Amino acid sequence: MSDEEGGGSLYVLSAVLLTPTRFPALLGDDFPEACALLGVAPAAEGYGLVLGQDEEGARWTVVVDDVSLVAAAIASWDCGMEYDLSPDERSVVLSLAGWPLELTVSAPGVPEPHDPERGADGTGRVPLAPPSADTWGPVQRRLGADQIAREWADWRERVAEDGGAAAAAHPGLARALREAEEYTRQAPPPGRVRSAFAGEGVRTLRADGPGWSLVARTDDAAFVLLDDEPGEVLAVPREAAGGLPELSGLLAALDRVAARPV
Repeated sequence: MSDEEGGGSLYVLSAVLLTPTRFPALLGDDFPEACALLGVAPAAEGYGLVLGQDEEGARWTVVVDDVSLVAAAIASWDCGMEYDLSPDERSVVLSLAGWPLELTVSAPGVPEPHDPERGADGTGRVPLAPPSADTWGPVQRRLGADQIAREWADWRERVAEDGGAAAAAHPGLARALREAEEYTRQAPPPGRVRSAFAGEGVRTLRADGPGWSLVARTDDAAFVLLDDEPGEVLAVPREAAGGLPELSGLLAALDRVAARPV
């Protein structure tokens, strides 16, 4: 991928989508929040984030509006196929110093990955960097929910054996479920509630709010993670109790308002 302004090249290492239905959880609770962190407008079609190194080895994140191209590249890579991701310069929206995600790969034949000098991208901001994993907070909470969604069977069994860490009287759980239920009456920002295919007639739901994340299967259980409960996975009671909504009805209502991949 060539750099039209600098006349150099970007060696593409990875790419991710930034759309209302699919965006890196560490960037925010919803799509507009993730866009704001990167300094781009929350366009309905979304963006692709292309991560690479320049000829000096510096880390760069290039935001492009050719979402279909980036999606095709990611799908090919996920299948173990090669794909030469080379977005047209006209699709470039913004180039940002640094990487928002941790990468363990580097481009061959160039210096080791490093951040360019502050201001090299013209924004005057500190280069992007992955958040620290040492302290529990919103990023770790969202990443934890994503992990449960990916490894549902393992986590479902683990929580079932432990009995879960929650009770209907848990105030943080009650608040999270009330706010999730409010999403079914008043539409939240795009990306706050997402629904993905999980099998015939089954969806995986992800919902986030201030200080909480929910992950569920529409035919099964639901779990909540809280900023105030580091590392804990709280099981949602299935029956309405203590002012909590009935789970199956809540999940069905959330699925109706959720953003879905096209």
